[in-house]
Amino acid sequence: MKRDRNVKIVATLGPASNDYDTIRALFEAGADVFRLNMSHGDHAEIEERHNIIRKIEADLGTPICILADLQGPKLRVGTFKNGEEELAEGATFRFDLQDKEGDAKRVQLPHPEIFQALESGASLLVNDGKIRMKVNTCGPEYAECTVVAGGTISNRKGVNVPDVVLPLKALSEKDRKDLEFVCNLGVDWLALSFVQRVEDVYEARALANGRAAVLSKIEKPTAVENFDDILNVSDGIMVARGDLGVELPVQAVPPIQKQLVRKCRAAAKPVIVATQMLESMIDSPMPTRAEVSDVSNAIYEGADAIMLSAESAAGSFPIEAVTTMTNVAIEVEKDPTYRRIIEASRTAERTTVADAIVAAAREIAETTEIKAIACFTSSGTTAVLTARERPRVPIIALTSEVATARRLCLSWGTNCVMTGPVERFKMCVVAAVRAAVGQGFAETTDQIAVTAGVPFNQAGTTNILRIAPCEERLIFKSEPDT
Repeated sequence: MKRDRNVKIVATLGPASNDYDTIRALFEAGADVFRLNMSHGDHAEIEERHNIIRKIEADLGTPICILADLQGPKLRVGTFKNGEEELAEGATFRFDLQDKEGDAKRVQLPHPEIFQALESGASLLVNDGKIRMKVNTCGPEYAECTVVAGGTISNRKGVNVPDVVLPLKALSEKDRKDLEFVCNLGVDWLALSFVQRVEDVYEARALANGRAAVLSKIEKPTAVENFDDILNVSDGIMVARGDLGVELPVQAVPPIQKQLVRKCRAAAKPVIVATQMLESMIDSPMPTRAEVSDVSNAIYEGADAIMLSAESAAGSFPIEAVTTMTNVAIEVEKDPTYRRIIEASRTAERTTVADAIVAAAREIAETTEIKAIACFTSSGTTAVLTARERPRVPIIALTSEVATARRLCLSWGTNCVMTGPVERFKMCVVAAVRAAVGQGFAETTDQIAVTAGVPFNQAGTTNILRIAPCEERLIFKSEPDT
């Protein structure tokens, strides 16, 4: 389905969006990728949503991307005798491993890994950072703390430990089961939570074994510190600003977001900006002006995708939230300033023949009347390299691999079209022209740029660039010339 903007929209599914009509309406309103949150819903519910998406895909005849977001380890306190306690600033409070109900002086923290990693002076954050504590003394089974910022602490509230690398793997036993389940279902991307180091990504990639692309969520300070290595072994990145804003000073998050997006663009790997983008639309049909500015900033930065979480999963206005994102994206991308910012921040790195081919296609499109860049791709590499260039004309990604078409739905500006295997470059040109005219990207009097690789249907062989006229004889002739 042709979109009137380049940035992609990720919509999370949940109780507010779990039936055919609503999910189809979300897609038609602009959702390009559907996120299945493995933190909510059992396998039967996840499978039902997956099947609905694939049914919509078949009904509309267009590839749709599915992203499964793994929960990751959840660190939580135990329970309190009174259900909750009020902690005052300056008070002392103890966390320990004792399996008994807490009070105003202590509570169980059933995670020995935390105590193993803690040091005096480290911070402990409870309930999304609303309560902040500083560790005075600690041992293998306890931590004595001073309350720096007080508040109400209650049963099973989450705990963040921003100052240390925890000896925890990103994949819990639940995550391993979920990963195997969704890979067998046939999801296109896996979002990996709680990434701290490159080894976390290696483990997920080994378990996925090529069945899904791996997207690392950057939500911890240690992931920011190790970002270059994590990016190198990941297929994509999510800037998870919610947890970053808990574990880091909130004022540090915007520059980190910009730095990570730039690095992802340079590496030609899709990047999603996520968390609280239109949070007020959970309960309101209209967003705040600040939220619209936030969404706009991510688009100006050149992010591949922007994401809705509770807005589309549990909110009262899921369709309106997607529509709002679509309208904001269209308006921003019409702004001449947007194009100047995108082109000023484009990487100049060229190391391969494929890099040079797609750069040349973009430059020709900018200096002539080329209407689109059509790239034939088996693995998707040519398409993401073309997307890295952020060209002014549409990108048509043609592939015979349905898995490739679906995964590319996450990449900036890519319009994915399924085609049969090709054996001659003439067939590439014919298929590209038919797709460009048939999808409304060009007229029969226009020209398009076509990139491909010889030998055909092999990854990493992009080595041909041709400017092709969209002649009627190419569109309607049943057999191409030899």
